[in-house]
Amino acid sequence: MNFQAALSNYEHAPAATAEDEGGEASRKWYAVYTMPRGERSVAKHLELFQIESFLPTYESTHIWKNRQRVKVVEPLFPSYLFVRIRAIERSIVLRASAALMIVGNRQGPSYLPDSEIEFLRLDFCQHKLEPYKELVIGKKVCVKNGAMQGMQGVLVKKRNGLRFVLSIEMINQSVAVEVAADEVSAVLD
Repeated sequence: MNFQAALSNYEHAPAATAEDEGGEASRKWYAVYTMPRGERSVAKHLELFQIESFLPTYESTHIWKNRQRVKVVEPLFPSYLFVRIRAIERSIVLRASAALMIVGNRQGPSYLPDSEIEFLRLDFCQHKLEPYKELVIGKKVCVKNGAMQGMQGVLVKKRNGLRFVLSIEMINQSVAVEVAADEVSAVLD
């Protein structure tokens, strides 16, 4: 290829965007759907490429057939983990053998608000979170103060206490955390 042809191709190539250039602000959180029990495998793959990932977990107690109680650390959202990447890093994520897809719609992968991931990463939440699968339509509330101030979710009652349920709608998963009644206020529609 001669110089003129190369120059012609260069002029018609799409310009690099700020997202492609590598600024920290261009990194967004995405949900990655994995094969069943493949979350940790994908996280290890991403660690090799120095890609930030987050696998929220919780501790549960299992009772084996011999009646032995064992504490087990399990993914909070089975078959999902979160990655903070630029658009050009998507292919690295999908090269992991257990990664099936980056969650999105017809237009492509959709990113999650930083506030939802930061909520899940709070030290305050680490030992209080648990999966909440029986999400029923309840009263939508907003947390008034504390570490979760401004978060919106559904309020439900469980075992003489109140639970605040945060739904990550993109992956159709929910998580519950205990709150005091005076920490929440109703959200007006």
